[in-house]
Amino acid sequence: MFNKTSYRRGVVEGVILYTLGRLGALITPTVFPGWVFVAAPLLFLLLQFLIPPVWATRRIRSISKRERLSKRFWLLGSRLAAICFGVDLLLTLCVGMALNSFGSVQQGPALLRFFASGANHLTFADFALYEVKTVAALFAFFTLAVVCTRLAMGGFLRFTMPAGGNRVTL
Repeated sequence: MFNKTSYRRGVVEGVILYTLGRLGALITPTVFPGWVFVAAPLLFLLLQFLIPPVWATRRIRSISKRERLSKRFWLLGSRLAAICFGVDLLLTLCVGMALNSFGSVQQGPALLRFFASGANHLTFADFALYEVKTVAALFAFFTLAVVCTRLAMGGFLRFTMPAGGNRVTL
């Protein structure tokens, strides 16, 4: 009942989850009280890198019962990462960079920071390095998460004892 969506809808749901995590990563963690100071950035990090590919992979219906890792699932991780990178690039340029450390403060959109002076100035080299790290993390985590999730769903963990007539599947 849960795994009944199309490939396209699974990708769209994954991108929406990533966008929610990326928007949450724009919030300065010091605005959260008490234990939420640690839990909220962790949730936003999980929404960025782990939950979208696992969610999309779990939701997509298989074409046949015996489908394990077909070409469409091999490409799902990289396709989802490419779309999410586009969302990340747009949000970075128009809204601001994601905050990864607990002491950071949001400094504004990258487009404005290119022309700012002083401490808020952002060089193109710093921006490019930030985006290269982001795209590398997205492609690595998304591909790994899709492959592991798909293998776990498709019977990868089943083991059949090769005993005579009374076989036991664990």
